[in-house]
Amino acid sequence: MCGIVGAVAQRDVAEILVEGLRRLEYRGYDSSGVAVIDNDHNMKRVRRLGKVQELADALEIEQVQGGTGIAHTRWATHGEPSEINAHPHVSEDIAIVHNGIIENHHVLRELLRERGYTFTSQTDTEVIAHLVNWERRSTDTLLQAVQNTVKQLEGAYGAVVVDRNEPERLIVARSGSPIVIGLGVGENFLASDQLALLNVTRRFIYLEEGDVAEVTRREVNVFADNGEPVIRSVVESNAEHDAGDKGEFRHFMQKEVYEQPTAIKNTIEGRVTHDSVITDSIGVHASEILEKVEHIQLVACGTSYNAAMVSRYWFEAIAGVSCSVEIASEFRYRKFVTRPNSLLVTLSQSGETADTLAALRLAKEKGYMSAMTICNVAGSSLVRESDIAFMTRAGTEIGVASTKAFTTQLAALLMMVVAVGKQKGTVDQAKEKEIVQALHALPEQIEAALKTEKEIEALAEDFADKHHTLFLGRGEFYPIAVEASLKLKEISYIHAEAYAAGELKHGPLALIDADMPVVVVAPNNELLEKLKSNIEEVRARGGLLYVFADENAGFVSDETMTVIKMPHVNEITAPIFFTIPMQLLSYYVALIKGTDVDQPRNLAKAVTVE
Repeated sequence: MCGIVGAVAQRDVAEILVEGLRRLEYRGYDSSGVAVIDNDHNMKRVRRLGKVQELADALEIEQVQGGTGIAHTRWATHGEPSEINAHPHVSEDIAIVHNGIIENHHVLRELLRERGYTFTSQTDTEVIAHLVNWERRSTDTLLQAVQNTVKQLEGAYGAVVVDRNEPERLIVARSGSPIVIGLGVGENFLASDQLALLNVTRRFIYLEEGDVAEVTRREVNVFADNGEPVIRSVVESNAEHDAGDKGEFRHFMQKEVYEQPTAIKNTIEGRVTHDSVITDSIGVHASEILEKVEHIQLVACGTSYNAAMVSRYWFEAIAGVSCSVEIASEFRYRKFVTRPNSLLVTLSQSGETADTLAALRLAKEKGYMSAMTICNVAGSSLVRESDIAFMTRAGTEIGVASTKAFTTQLAALLMMVVAVGKQKGTVDQAKEKEIVQALHALPEQIEAALKTEKEIEALAEDFADKHHTLFLGRGEFYPIAVEASLKLKEISYIHAEAYAAGELKHGPLALIDADMPVVVVAPNNELLEKLKSNIEEVRARGGLLYVFADENAGFVSDETMTVIKMPHVNEITAPIFFTIPMQLLSYYVALIKGTDVDQPRNLAKAVTVE
């Protein structure tokens, strides 16, 4: 979602702030802005609608200087995208940037109007600025004013406040929206994502829920939600410094698609031998926890939800353990029954997905045996708050449309399936060896799948004038079809739906005509003949078919059906493998459509609000 960067230093910080915002562009945004304070207590605010480059150009013209500053990229929640709604927001000497949503902003707005404040924006953030200003009138320090303010807020926030009368400090508060403090030498920084600061520091402090911190050039003082000082550990980051470089690729998404062989290798490295899964590599006490598991509840959003849906087939068919999958935003708001010895598993690329995090906290209250997360970001909230953190090691993913995060989640889930099955006695040595060797073979097989790129690029031309697409799959390939439809709609803006192929006759056949491309995922498995019957249902109604088929599945192209033959792979890892051509298809259709592949409209990378 929105991005925050802050700095307090002896040198001018405007360029540092803008570079930090550039590194957060992948999160999605519609406007940006900075506020910088100089040594003479002058504060200059510059905001622009559109790309960060627009802000950078404006700062060059206005020659903004100063050693303390805050910056923000906004993804509209309250109020339309506009310069007046862009952050930072000010209230006299106070300036603030904020991620999240203040749920009681209407009540606070009326209270502040009664106190004489005038609102110039439609945002909930301006409420915080005026509240801090009000509290500052009766407190000795800005820190106290912010501490008093956050007690009045309901909702989620990661907020940074500056006062032009105290240019030597930043005050930051975190509740439900991540904030990380970067430690320098004689200077300190903060951001909503460590990636923003990797060009200036590798040492970070992650704030916990309810923390308020005072950051100066030489000190960082953190206070818990009860106002008492606390010590938060310093973490040395090993994240890639150059993750924000596209290199030879046209887009980050394309780069990340091609990184998947390496990402899969990193996911399984040290967790499998030649023929077995090392259960203890999943996490501390994993063996004893998994041995007790009688039910698995998977909770996730978006692409991560689709990965969870695939794994449900694996958990029940391979490990013999019952498994439920639910969208986090639904799970957290419904009344549910907790089954005995249930393990909650959350999935998230960022580890900061608001609904998933709320579901984890709810599950702890509802008596789940234990909580595990499968995540890509060390130090994220889900990682810190879960009993077991199984890191996917996908590397930084910048493209909003998730690619390598999805396939590495699937690889991690498959290892977990084997580990659970071993503990329950449902996976024998032969089955374990088969799955592990299939995982070892997967990176090279993905390399082979990537060689179909030119064929898929040519195929994408057929979608240039299309407005709708249908994706079909059966069994564990149905969620792969769902993920494929999500990718296409995310980055090409073509309306796409996915169905279990057996459902065609129950309604979707009404949509079939020559203008509706139907994309089919066709592995060579026990459901192949059923799938072929479903394909014939489409052909009989004049449908336009594109079948991504195992080379041994027996499909032949003709005037009504284009077949893209894929190398044969093990049936167990085939869902991961068949994801690759689906990603390439959506990418090349988006290129033809001329959309913003890496930063599609209305979307954000890390969804830290409900």
